[in-house]
Amino acid sequence: MDLQDQLKNLFPDHVSDESTNDSQKVKNGIWLQDEPIVCKYEKRKGKPITILEGYNGATEDFKKLAKELKTKLSVGGSFKDDKIIIQGDYRDKIMEMLKEKGFNVKRVGG
Repeated sequence: MDLQDQLKNLFPDHVSDESTNDSQKVKNGIWLQDEPIVCKYEKRKGKPITILEGYNGATEDFKKLAKELKTKLSVGGSFKDDKIIIQGDYRDKIMEMLKEKGFNVKRVGG
């Protein structure tokens, strides 16, 4: 029994308003936000990296997203300080994948 069912049992006369949950959409277990995720390109020690930041949902959701991106792109990367760091310049592919999932993405730099 999930939280919605428990609330219906406690308050049977209450009519839930589905429009209040539009800002907090959940798709495939990952919380989607209204603000765009920033996708930027940098070079560290001469090597290109792609950085994703600006996600304000649960840290575990962002970690799942990082793992999924690294697996699909077959590249290395890490999750540090609420940022996903992907080795290589994969901005176009990452932005396309995030848009398919329903995220708003903003490209920064280059």
